[in-house]
Amino acid sequence: MADRRSPGLLLGRTALCAFSLTVLAASGLTWYEYHALDDGLIKSDALRTVRQGAPPRLDNSVNLLLIGLDSRKDMDGNDLPSQVVSEELHAGSSSDIGGYNTNTLMVLHIPADGGKVTALSIPRDDWVQTVGADGKMHKIKEAYDIAKARAEAKLGGKGLSKAELERQSREAGRAATLATVQQFLGIPIDHFAEVNLIGFYDIAKALEPIQVCLNHAVSDPIVARTATHEGGGTGLKLPAGVSSLNASDALSFVRQRHNLPGGDLDRTHRQQAFISSVEYKLKQQGIFGDLGKLQALFDVVKKDVVTDSAWNILDFAQQAPNLTGGNVEFNTLPIAGFKTINGQDVNVVDPDLIKRIVRQLTGHDGAAQAAPPAATPSSAPPTADPSAAPSAAESAARLTGTVDVYNGSSVAHAAATESKALTALGLTEGRIGTATTRPRTTTVTYGPGAKAAAEAVAARYRTTATLGTTAQPGHLTVTLGADYTAPATAAPTPETSQPAEALPMQGPAVKAGGIPCVN
Repeated sequence: MADRRSPGLLLGRTALCAFSLTVLAASGLTWYEYHALDDGLIKSDALRTVRQGAPPRLDNSVNLLLIGLDSRKDMDGNDLPSQVVSEELHAGSSSDIGGYNTNTLMVLHIPADGGKVTALSIPRDDWVQTVGADGKMHKIKEAYDIAKARAEAKLGGKGLSKAELERQSREAGRAATLATVQQFLGIPIDHFAEVNLIGFYDIAKALEPIQVCLNHAVSDPIVARTATHEGGGTGLKLPAGVSSLNASDALSFVRQRHNLPGGDLDRTHRQQAFISSVEYKLKQQGIFGDLGKLQALFDVVKKDVVTDSAWNILDFAQQAPNLTGGNVEFNTLPIAGFKTINGQDVNVVDPDLIKRIVRQLTGHDGAAQAAPPAATPSSAPPTADPSAAPSAAESAARLTGTVDVYNGSSVAHAAATESKALTALGLTEGRIGTATTRPRTTTVTYGPGAKAAAEAVAARYRTTATLGTTAQPGHLTVTLGADYTAPATAAPTPETSQPAEALPMQGPAVKAGGIPCVN
């Protein structure tokens, strides 16, 4: 864990500026207006260097990578003013903290026919094979920083100015990130936008207050750093429902990871919901149709944004009308569990599964179905030891309530498997994710009105249901423990030998077009 000014707590801040750039660009600008807004944007040639090794293109859709860079430097490599870093960004007292990690990586897939936009967030601690860095396994967020440092060391003796050294070494970092993401997802990246840390604060300040919505009240008290405790917390305290945030609270909203059931992964959903809320506010205020307002907001954003040199925003605007129409769905790519490697806590991932999910969501996998995990009439709920088959009590009556399932076991994708089984019993699918703790035994907690369903579910796992102190009415939470084992796989029958494939995501989708509620 890190304290309230740690770079590790800054996930999700910077994607907002890049997303705002794409949304503003998609608002139907004329050629003159486009050039007025485009003037002053920083351009990069990094994408050209990785096109040769990109996966093949299957259609005319567009994949746009948004990069949120956790850097406290300006574009010339100079430190941001210490007062800005510590008092406005709440990001520590030094611009040397944080390096050049990409704490936000989000791909927007815009279909060739201009249909619904799919946004895929990549958890920053996913342990992957890097490309263009040192070729080794690292957290995906580290590809940029490693490649930049290697390039900087190589270029250091060539007499370059500080600004030129910074520019060229950042290009190496961008290229490594682009190549690594392309390989990991199995799709080509057509365009990208990169923003730095201060960009989030700039646009949040320009747009405050911004409304967000929480499923339940949160309290994230600040814990001071001591000799035996690394500290943590943001100080955020908000009620359930809709709240209006100033820029400072907005930072806390997207950086909170403690006191959340999904920890760092829940924070990714916060980021997605915040972007959706900003897009909704821009639309409601009529900014998309007002060149003067667009120009003023763009002037705030573009000084913090780098885009690829081949990106013609005017052409892109004609293909992506749904960015401003709210027809965007955010998903978070799943992890298989946690592991400690070389002293680092990392997300274990299944690269083949990730590629299948991406193919499904981009419409390039005819065998995969886009439906969320749910049992079909021809498939029985999975069984496991100790989670036995549905009991007679379960089968006698359909259960009611919403169930969240978190995987604290060592079994990959167990939360999605069990969520599917429980929804087959009548429960409504809630959140699916990875537990922040590793309980020895599976636990079932419930809120008011959900006792009967919780007891039936607890019997499935041979445990006892308990009333949760903060549980919502009608909700159950199942946390799979170390005693959970994967269900046995039955031999296929003619009816079930080719079931529709339902691929797991890291929790439910966040849908734009309003103010979505999240944890």
